[in-house]
Amino acid sequence: MGHLVHEKDQVFLALAERLNREPVGAPPNETLMEILKCLYSEGEAMIGSKFPMMPVKLEKLADICGFDSHTLKPLLDNMADKGLLMDLPRKNEFYYMLTPMVVGFFEYTFMRTKHQVGMHQLAELFRSYFDNKEVQAEFAGRDTKFMRTLVYEHLIPLAVETEVLDYERAREVIRQSGGGAISVCPCRHKAHHLGTACEAPLEVCTTLGTAAEWIIRRGLGQAATVNDLLRVLDETEALGLVHNCDNVMNQPTYICHCCRCCCVVMQGINRHGHYATHPSNFRPTLDVAVCIGCGICADKCPIAIITMQEDQDGNQIPFMDEKACLGCGVCVNFCPNGSITMSRRSEVHIPPRTSLAKFQRIAKEKGRSPR
Repeated sequence: MGHLVHEKDQVFLALAERLNREPVGAPPNETLMEILKCLYSEGEAMIGSKFPMMPVKLEKLADICGFDSHTLKPLLDNMADKGLLMDLPRKNEFYYMLTPMVVGFFEYTFMRTKHQVGMHQLAELFRSYFDNKEVQAEFAGRDTKFMRTLVYEHLIPLAVETEVLDYERAREVIRQSGGGAISVCPCRHKAHHLGTACEAPLEVCTTLGTAAEWIIRRGLGQAATVNDLLRVLDETEALGLVHNCDNVMNQPTYICHCCRCCCVVMQGINRHGHYATHPSNFRPTLDVAVCIGCGICADKCPIAIITMQEDQDGNQIPFMDEKACLGCGVCVNFCPNGSITMSRRSEVHIPPRTSLAKFQRIAKEKGRSPR
C-alpha cells in the first residue's frame, strides 16, 4: 500500500491498517483510502488509527492520542455522530470503540436520511470496494461467519418443533430482545443513490435490545416495540426477503431483511461465491411426485441455487444445490402446491454464545489478536 499514498496521507494509511486488524477487517486499497478521506477528517483519522482493539475509557484514549480529555471529548462526539465510533455507557461512564467497516460505519453512514453531501460518491466508492474479491473473502472469513440465516419460522416442520431452540426462531429472537429500533436499510439506501434500488421497503433494518439504544441515541433509527419488529418480519417474508441475523446465540444485536439485488452479503454470494452468513439449520426437500414444474422456486431463490432441469420423462423439475443453500425458506414460502418443505439438516450449526466469543473465534481463525 505504500506506493498508493503520498506522505501527507500516511495518517489515512495508518487508519486503514488499524481497521484491517479487526476480526472482520477492511483490506487496504486505493478505494478504501478514498472512502476514509470522505468520512474522516485528518485529525479524526489520526485518532481512529490509535484506537486500542478493546473498548477504552476517555482518559486512557486521551493519553494514547496525546490530548487532554476536555479537548478530545467533543472530537469523539462528532465521530460518534458520523458512526465512526461507538460510545457505550457502562455504569456511570462511557467506553469508546472504533467501529469496523461492517457491521459498522458503512451501515451507519447509509442509515442516515438527512441530506448529506457526497452520498452518491460514497455509494459509488462502496460499490467498487464491496465488489473486490479480496474484500468479499475477508467478509466471508473462514468457519465462523459474522451473520447467520434464519429460516421462515412458520415453515419449520411440526415433527421437529420440540427440537428447535430459541436462537433458531426469528420471532423468539425478537421477543427476547424486548424491542429495539427500525432504521433505513443501508444497502438499499446505497443502491438508491446509485439509481439501482429495488422496490423492497427501506425502513426495515432491525436492531435489537440494548444495541438499539445507541442507534436511537445517535439518530440512526426509531424506537420499535416487539410488535413493530414482528410486523416488519411478516412484511419482509411476504416479499421474499432473507432474514440474516447476528451470528450469536445470546442477545443478537440485529436482523437484516435482505434482497438479492442490493444487499452486500447477498451480492457477495451471487457474484463471488463468498458466504458471510452461515446457513440456517434447515434445507428444502422436494417431493417430485407433487411438483408441477412451474419454476417459481427457481425464480424466487435469492442466490440462484435452484435450476430447472428435465427428468427422464421430459418433465421440468427443480434441482437444488443443497450445499450452497442458505436454508432461508423463500422457495418453500412461494411454492404454489406444497411440493417443497423444509427439513432439519443432518449437521446443526451452534453459533457462538456472545458477540465477544464470535469475534474471538473469527480473529483466531484469521490469525489475528482478538478484540
